[in-house]
This record gives sequence, structure tokens and C-alpha cells, in this order.
Amino acid sequence: MKILHTSDWHLGRTLYSKKDRFEEHQAFLGWLLETIKENAVDALLIAGDVFDTSAPGIASQKMYYDFLIRVRNSGCRYVVVTGGNHDSPSFLNAPKVVLAALDVVVVGNATENTEDEILVLNDEHGAPALIVCAVPFLRERDISRFAEGMSYSDRSAKINESIKKHYQEIAALAELKRQELQRDLPIVATGHLSVVGGLRNDDDGVREVYIGNIEGVGSDIFPDTFNYVALGHYHIPSDIREHIRYCGSPIPMGFGEAGQKKCVYLVDFSGKQTITKVEVPLFQRLESVRGDKQQIESRLNELKKLDETVWAEVIYEGKDLFPDFSTWVKEQAENSKIEVLKFQNRQYIDQLLSVDDYSESLDTLDEAEVFDILLEKNDFTDEAKTRLRGLYQQILNGIHENN
Repeated sequence: MKILHTSDWHLGRTLYSKKDRFEEHQAFLGWLLETIKENAVDALLIAGDVFDTSAPGIASQKMYYDFLIRVRNSGCRYVVVTGGNHDSPSFLNAPKVVLAALDVVVVGNATENTEDEILVLNDEHGAPALIVCAVPFLRERDISRFAEGMSYSDRSAKINESIKKHYQEIAALAELKRQELQRDLPIVATGHLSVVGGLRNDDDGVREVYIGNIEGVGSDIFPDTFNYVALGHYHIPSDIREHIRYCGSPIPMGFGEAGQKKCVYLVDFSGKQTITKVEVPLFQRLESVRGDKQQIESRLNELKKLDETVWAEVIYEGKDLFPDFSTWVKEQAENSKIEVLKFQNRQYIDQLLSVDDYSESLDTLDEAEVFDILLEKNDFTDEAKTRLRGLYQQILNGIHENN
């Protein structure tokens, strides 16, 4: 039996609230379908974060259901969908009875009965061929009950212990199922969590989901019972151990992932187990352009020569002040296929924010604090400052409501 491990689709994702990723996701799902056909995949495992939000839009929902229908006609016999921390368990679970008719198994969240996460997948002859421990993102309320007055560190230890216990219990149940079937079946587990050794970057949008030191659990929580562990949550492909892997997101989540190779994993249990990395094509080029004026100009000129649309962030890091930076960048990108989605002039920002005895960087400030510093740098009356703060707050409220 062959399985394909993917995760973290984040359907409905936008980039800086300016660009939706609909076409990229459509292209990825089309490519994924062809990959399933070409490799005669028997089961597709989606290890969490199918959607980017708990209330996905109609277009994202349609894309998801259309794909599941198309997979049914591709020769792939099973799809196993487990919930991630971005997903709404109730939303994922709502159509599970209907999807079961398409051999799509949905496990949106952990329940009181761990056996609900044990699946036996059959081969083309109807004989048991694979056991899947379909473990979704484990929420605190699903796995732990905290005593009143429990300390922060005690809660962290309790969560760690509960996650490990959950995997131990489901591994034991899978072993019992294998004995019951009297077949030496491979056992695969899924997981959506932070495991030590997983790779990430600063703007990947990954939400830390547990308190304290539980933000990274050790790979020893996965019993040796598992022949393969399909992980989701981190967006960069990572081999925790040979058989414990993050496949990462299929498209770059932010400019920090620009140029990063994306992949899915094909695991073949026919004979000796093999794991093959299958590279996902680039569907939309992202570029992080940074440096001084000359370096930025040189890189933008190189990008102009490409016969494809480029979404870019441009960050000025030169030593000299460059107050008309954004205007200059727009002029450089004119009559090209470069779309600049983010400008950052670090020198100018630092100069504007510099005040006596003030040493904090922009990254430590919120929007209101930045605005207050700028007000103090200019000669406004107290009445004007109060009025401007009110207007600024109205703008912020409008932005937050739209997001």
C-alpha cells in the first residue's frame, strides 16, 4: 500500500490581506491529483490545517469538497483528514457521515473514545493492509483536566504527559487491532503539534499552541510501534527521525519562505518500506528583496527579466536615510511584473522613532505606541494630539474589523 503525506494547506490564506492564494491552491490541488494518479497512491493523509481559519469562505469550502470528489475518481481509495489548530473541529466533522460514502475519513478532534481514531484500510482485494492512528491536533480541553491552583509549570508538565499518554494508548490499541486481524500490518500515525527538531521561521504564521515548555515535545512521545509518523503544523519540511517527518505547507506562507523547496512524502509499504520526497512545483514566485539602494535596484532589475509575476517585499537596510524610499521602489517596479506588497524603510523608521533615552526597537512596539512617539516628535498642541489619536484609533478599528 502507498500513502501520500501532506499537511497545512491553509485554504483561504491571504498575503498581507492584499493577495488571496486561491489560484496557487487550485494549482497545487490539481498537481496533487496528478501526483496521486501517477504514483498509484492508495491513501492520502492530510495532517491538519486544511483551512486557514475556523470559518472558511465559500470558495475555500468548494475547493476542498471538489477536490475530495475528484480524488474519488483518481484511483486513490482513501482520504484521511485530521484537524489542525487552525481548523474548526465542528466544521470539519459536520459532513463526515456524507464524506464516509466517498471513503473520506474525517477526525476533527479527539474524543473520549481513543478507538475512534483507529482506522483499518484495505487493499484493492478488500484485505486489511494498513492501520492508521488518525490523531488530530490535541487541544488542552481534550486531553487534560487541571486542578484549581495548579502552577504554570505543573500545567505544562501535565499537557506533555497527556499527549504522550494519548499516543501510548493509541499505539497499544493499534497493536491489539493488528493481533486481532492476525496480519503483520504497518501502523501509521498522524500528529499536528510542535516537535523538537521541526524547522520554522519568523513570519510563517504558525501559532504556538501550548503553554510553557510544551511548545516543543520530544519525538520520544511516539512509540516504536509506528512505522511512519505524518506530522503537520510546521511549514518547513523536516525529518525529525527517518520515519517521523513534517512535510510542510505546499505553498510558502510568507516571504520568509521565499525560495524554499516544498514537498509531500510518498511512503510505500510494498515490500521494504521506502519514503520518497516529491517536490511541489512553485506556483507563485515570492521574493524578499533587501539591502542598500544599489543592492535593491540590482535585484529588482534581475526580477524584471523574469517572464512571470513576482510578489515582493522590499526592505531598505542601507546606512543613509532614504525618506522617499517607497516612491522610489514603485518607480523601479513600474512597467514590470513585480508587485510590491510590503515596503520597510528601517533606517527612516529608526530615525523617526529615535528619542532621548529610548532604546527599544520597532518590533517591540504596538501601533498606538508608535503613533504616540511620532506625535511627540512633532509640534502638536495637546488638543490636536487628542483629536489625532481618536482618528487614528478609528482607522485601526476599521482595519481590525475588516480582518
